[in-house]
Amino acid sequence: MARFSGRTAVVTGGAQGIGAAIARKFYAEGARLAVMDINAGGAQALAAELDATGQNAIGLGCNVAERSEVTAAFGAIAAKFGTVDILVNNAGITRDAIFHKMTEKQWDDVIAVNGKGLFNCTQEAWLIMKAQKYGRICNISSTNASGEAGQANYAFTKAGAVAFTKSLAKEGGRHNIRVNCVRPGMIDTDMMRAVPADLLRDMVERTALRRFGLTAEVADAVAYLCSDEASWVTGEELLVCGGFMYR
Repeated sequence: MARFSGRTAVVTGGAQGIGAAIARKFYAEGARLAVMDINAGGAQALAAELDATGQNAIGLGCNVAERSEVTAAFGAIAAKFGTVDILVNNAGITRDAIFHKMTEKQWDDVIAVNGKGLFNCTQEAWLIMKAQKYGRICNISSTNASGEAGQANYAFTKAGAVAFTKSLAKEGGRHNIRVNCVRPGMIDTDMMRAVPADLLRDMVERTALRRFGLTAEVADAVAYLCSDEASWVTGEELLVCGGFMYR
């Protein structure tokens, strides 16, 4: 099913994990695709895997915390595909530490990528979407937006992403721009598998479905929110966490 035929989708942090699954989903459903990642090689490799011709998928190296790089990336996307219709703000980092041991650099690094990066990419896309009177934005937050020990910096940014979503939804409606967010829980990624086994078992037991989520399940939720099937949905946060938040 080509739900996104004729549309251009941009996925930040798209070279691996959840971002790569989202990129694959949009491309599989007909979108022209731009994969943005600080790992330029990874972004380019994924784009080439999906479309060896380079006609409908491109990979771009970009540090989302640097506005000049973001502006250049969106300029290249617009030049290649003519527009930006869909933006998925997936790029993010963690720098975990118990609060009294958290350094200023750990705080600043997370704010720069997860906060300023969110602003930079969204504003570049917003200017294009506003002019064309069409846009779909999905921000990737987290269940830890509700707070988690050792993640004061990360939780701060992910809670901010929810409020950012709701604020822009109110502004975007008049321009036919819908803005939503997805809050994944424990997803089976390389990063998650690096957690000690005893903690993983405890985390699984805290879900209602007693398993980790799959990156493809997050991608399905993002695609729904950006599709016409969600045409009456904006400013919402969709939990994709196997019931973790209610146990």
